[in-house]
Amino acid sequence: MKNFQMVAKTFFGFEDILAEELLQLGAQKIEKGTRMVSFQGDKGFMYKANLALRTALKILKPIKQFKVYNEKSLYNGIKSIDWSKYLKLHQSFVIDVTVNSEQFTHTQFVALKSKDAIVDQFKENFDDRPDIDKEYPDLRIHVHIQKDQCTVSLDSSGESLHHRGYRTATNIAPINEVLAAGILLLSGWSGNSDFLDPMCGSGTFLVEAAMIACNIPPNINRKEFAFEKWNDWDADLFETIEESLLKKIKDFPYTLTGFDKAPSAVKKAIDNIENANLSEYIEVKHENFFETKKEENRPLHIVFNPPYGERLNIELERFYKEIGDTLKQGYPDTQAWFITGNIEALKYVGLKPSRKIKLFNGKLESRLVKYEMYAGSKKQKYQNQ
Repeated sequence: MKNFQMVAKTFFGFEDILAEELLQLGAQKIEKGTRMVSFQGDKGFMYKANLALRTALKILKPIKQFKVYNEKSLYNGIKSIDWSKYLKLHQSFVIDVTVNSEQFTHTQFVALKSKDAIVDQFKENFDDRPDIDKEYPDLRIHVHIQKDQCTVSLDSSGESLHHRGYRTATNIAPINEVLAAGILLLSGWSGNSDFLDPMCGSGTFLVEAAMIACNIPPNINRKEFAFEKWNDWDADLFETIEESLLKKIKDFPYTLTGFDKAPSAVKKAIDNIENANLSEYIEVKHENFFETKKEENRPLHIVFNPPYGERLNIELERFYKEIGDTLKQGYPDTQAWFITGNIEALKYVGLKPSRKIKLFNGKLESRLVKYEMYAGSKKQKYQNQ
C-alpha cells in the first residue's frame, strides 16, 4: 500500500504531544504546525490513527493544493480535481471550510463556490449530480484557505474524534474528551500510580485516564468513521488494525477514583464508565473533596477541572483557597494538576504552581497548573535524595 500525506488537527498547545503519539504509532515524516501535525502513512495507518490517537480531532487526507486569488481561481481549482474518483452520482457530500485570508472572509461563500464547481463537473460529465447532505454525507470535503494557498482534503474521521461513543450523560460543563486526554498526557499520566479526579462531573478524565493506563484505543467505542463510506473502504484491513490494537491492551494494578459532591454527577459518571466498559477499573464516590484526605500512603496523581464561575455560581475566592488548603493538609506525596479559565482565581490557591501551560477550553483562554505536594517539606525531600 502506498503512503500519502495526512493532517491531524488538534487543540492549541497539544501539537507536541500529538506528534509524540504519531511517532509512537509509527507515522513517518511528522511535521508540527499550529493546531495540527502533518505526517505520512498508508491506508491502514489512516484507520489506526483514527482509532488510536488520543489528542487528534480529525484526520484529513489532502488531495490537492493550489493558489487562489479570487472566486474564479477557487472555482477552477476545485473543478480541476476528478471528483468521480471519490464520489458516485447516487452519493451525497458536504463541504467544511476554514479560512484565514484577506481575499476570502466568508466560509459560506467558499463552501457555495466549491459545491458549484463539483456539481457542475458532474452535470457536464454525467447530466446528473450528487446531493448535499449536511447530516449524514457519504463524503466530507474540507477546504482550507491560508492566505492565497488552498488545500482540499477528504475528512476521514467524520464527526470530531472527541465523540468517543461512551459519553451519553453529561453534567453542566463537561470537558471535551480530546482536551481531557491531552491534559492527562501533558500532566505526565501514564498509569504508574493511583489516580484521583476530585471533582469528576460526568467522568471524562476518569475514562480517558483508564484508557491511557490500559493502552485502550480511545475511539474503540465509536460507532463509525467517515472513511467507512469511501469507495476504497477495506473492512478486512480495518478489522486487522482493530485486532492488533486490542492485543496491546494491558492491565492496571493501581486505583482510579472519582469524587463528586452532586449525586446526579456521580450517577452520570458511573453510566459513562459503564458505557466505556471500564467499571472494573474505576470507582466513583459521592464525596466533597474539601472533606477528604488521601487514603493510601503511596504516590497519587490528581487531575481535575474545577468550576470556573462561568456557568456555576460559586464563591471563587473561598473555593480556590479550599482547593489549596485541602491539597496542603490532606494530600502529601501528590502531583495535582487542574485546568482553570479563571486565571485570576489561581492566586487564591495559596500555593506556587511548579508549571503553568496555556490552553483553551472552548474559546476560553485557560491555564493548566501543576502543584507538587511533598511528603514532609520540600527541603527534606531534596536532602533525602
